[in-house]
Amino acid sequence: MEGVTAPSDSSADRGAARAREYLQLVEAGRTDDAEQLLTGLTDTRELVYVGAEFTALARRTGRTLPTAMRAQASSRQVLLGQLRDRNRGDADGLRTWLREAAAEVQTVQRLAEAARRRLGEQASAG
Repeated sequence: MEGVTAPSDSSADRGAARAREYLQLVEAGRTDDAEQLLTGLTDTRELVYVGAEFTALARRTGRTLPTAMRAQASSRQVLLGQLRDRNRGDADGLRTWLREAAAEVQTVQRLAEAARRRLGEQASAG
């Protein structure tokens, strides 16, 4: 078929897919499967691509937060970056960073949802 391209299979795309799969497993309470996914990633580049997606998700969601919460989320991203940098080249250390980065995605998503609910309640009360 002309004009149709195959889905991208770049390292970044595979990392993004693994990050989303990890989050889905954790949200479903399948923490052993999520941990197994991380353990199966042995190349530091693979780990970094997964982390890049977690970072992108957290930052994208963090930008929707009220100002004070956004500032706190930004500070946590700096700390996560420092954790990543301390563990360059160490797969186990990078897995620790991934667990923390995934937890940050979940935290920011919960905060964003709570902020949306509050805004909705304020709008309906006003």
